[in-house]
Amino acid sequence: MEKILIVGCKNTMDDVCIGCSRCLVAFNRRQGVFEIYEGENAEIVGMVGCGGCPAPAIVTRLMQVKLWNAPMNEKPTVIHIAPCISEQCPHKEEIIKKITAKAGIRVIEGTHPYVPADIFA
Repeated sequence: MEKILIVGCKNTMDDVCIGCSRCLVAFNRRQGVFEIYEGENAEIVGMVGCGGCPAPAIVTRLMQVKLWNAPMNEKPTVIHIAPCISEQCPHKEEIIKKITAKAGIRVIEGTHPYVPADIFA
């Protein structure tokens, strides 16, 4: 079973994305990048913000996820980078580099497909 951890932008998660519902809805519907789990047993074990620009604490945040989930014997098997980082963040490359270097598990860019092509159209 895949155990998914979603990493998003702290600022977006705190101020814009209401409960990050787009990521969760996409996972439940197996839409967007989550299509890869169609027909598979997979679950989201957590969502974590990057820690704030320029994400100097992302590795610490990942260690906290490990620590907090240890009593439940839960740990992610794959990390998804939310669109608020993969499509919007100027620090994207460095964040993904840090996560990939330290996580020891697969890192996938993307979650939901619900980004409007035009804002006012």
